[in-house]
Amino acid sequence: MVTIFKDFILNIFFIFSPLVFYPYIYKIKHRVLLYRFLLTVLFSVIIIIVMTLPINVNGLTYDFRSIPVIVGSLYGGPVVSAVLFGVLVIYRFILGNPNSLLYAISLLPTILIVLWTLKRFNSINVYQKITIAVVLCTLMKILTFSFYLSFTDQLDLLFSSLRQTLQTYIVQGVIIGLCVYLLEKLNHYYYMEEEIYKSEKLKMVSEMAASVAHEIRNPLTTVKGFIQLFAEDHLDKSKKEEFKQICLEELNRADLIISDYLALAKPTMDEVETINLQEELRYLSNVLFTYASFNNIGIKTSSTDERDMYIVGDRNKLRQALINLCKNGIEAMQEGGILEIELSKLSKTNAISICDNGVGMSPQQLNRLGTPFYSSKEKGTGLGTMVSFAIIKKMDGKIEINSEVGKGTKCVLTFPEKEIIGPIT
Repeated sequence: MVTIFKDFILNIFFIFSPLVFYPYIYKIKHRVLLYRFLLTVLFSVIIIIVMTLPINVNGLTYDFRSIPVIVGSLYGGPVVSAVLFGVLVIYRFILGNPNSLLYAISLLPTILIVLWTLKRFNSINVYQKITIAVVLCTLMKILTFSFYLSFTDQLDLLFSSLRQTLQTYIVQGVIIGLCVYLLEKLNHYYYMEEEIYKSEKLKMVSEMAASVAHEIRNPLTTVKGFIQLFAEDHLDKSKKEEFKQICLEELNRADLIISDYLALAKPTMDEVETINLQEELRYLSNVLFTYASFNNIGIKTSSTDERDMYIVGDRNKLRQALINLCKNGIEAMQEGGILEIELSKLSKTNAISICDNGVGMSPQQLNRLGTPFYSSKEKGTGLGTMVSFAIIKKMDGKIEINSEVGKGTKCVLTFPEKEIIGPIT
């Protein structure tokens, strides 16, 4: 009994070891290849350890290999999942267990179910994730044993020690459920930590905005007066034009910075109303048509649902955010292209997708997007994008950006769908 308890505790220790290393792995999550590699190595080591240290109960040998395989697959994705299942089969062969090919074939149904589950895993809540993890872990045992014992004409072994088998299923279900719960708590904790950090930076910029905007406005009157002096005859005409162009460019740039600063200093919604997203899509297409044509860009708009979609917020500020994000997409397509804007309904939310096929962004650039004074454009300030993010957040919206260098960027804005009560404004 003591030996069983010792082996059991030792297995649990190794299964929960990712919780120790996970904070360090989470910090490099934006570096996808390195993140997947580290998860693969970590869970592969755990698989090897738990298979090397099985538990013997009443003459039957059990191990918890399914727990690291399922957890690693759910948090690492399809590539990590494939590698972990491969490690499982290979190490089983190294241990000298018979019928490795039949065992690999027996795993195929589980692999297919896991890969199908991965598509929705990140979009569900923590308790649904726990349920899915427990179900997958149990299915892996049942399906693999059933197929393997059927292939080897030993199916009666599945029912010979039914009580002990059920006990191990319950124990591993509790372990994997607790493991997923703790991982989700860690994810939530570090996500909140990042949000607090970003909020502090936004607060700092907001407090600075009013004073800086006032100081920038002071020289504007002087510059405008200076431009008027260019009308005097003692200056060469070419010099006048050159200086005027420079002054006007700087004035436009200063005005843009001021507008962005003031938007940061006043993040509240001026007028909250019901907004028809189909109407906003048409408005956005009309406003951007000239600017897009000038840059040799086509605009394609579509909606996946013929029904009207409504959200609640400040119409003008929403337009400001959408125009800003669309202009970023247009400017990213330096060689021409198509800017796609799509409306879609996702459960209880309405989504606006803005997709370009421009230069794209690296994971490092993507991680810094929306922070003060950072812009991927040569003459950008980053304030316009930051203001757009602040507006979307203030309207209870969420923004998700996926980008790849040389292939383009997709920006998805999601807003909670509001029930329409009374007349629509």
